[in-house]
Amino acid sequence: MSYRPSIAQLQVASKNEKDGLYEFTMKLVDGTQCRVFYSKAPDWKMTAISRLQKTPCPVCRKDFICKCMDQWSGDLHQQMIEDEWMQKALAE
Repeated sequence: MSYRPSIAQLQVASKNEKDGLYEFTMKLVDGTQCRVFYSKAPDWKMTAISRLQKTPCPVCRKDFICKCMDQWSGDLHQQMIEDEWMQKALAE
């Protein structure tokens, strides 16, 4: 079975509205937590994603730094845009 990440929760970790830079913490349905960096100039663009090391990676099962979430950045970005996760997080 192929891994399909799905966003369950998104919170603003930090933001620099002057430069259009945002950092979010994202929790996926499977419990994986990630840190996501975005730039808003003029459209939302994901600049980086990294898994927070609270649980092993759901893809490679490593307990340490891996780049597995990079391959899902397109899917996660699409969910963020279509489901308006960023607007909801920034409204809080």
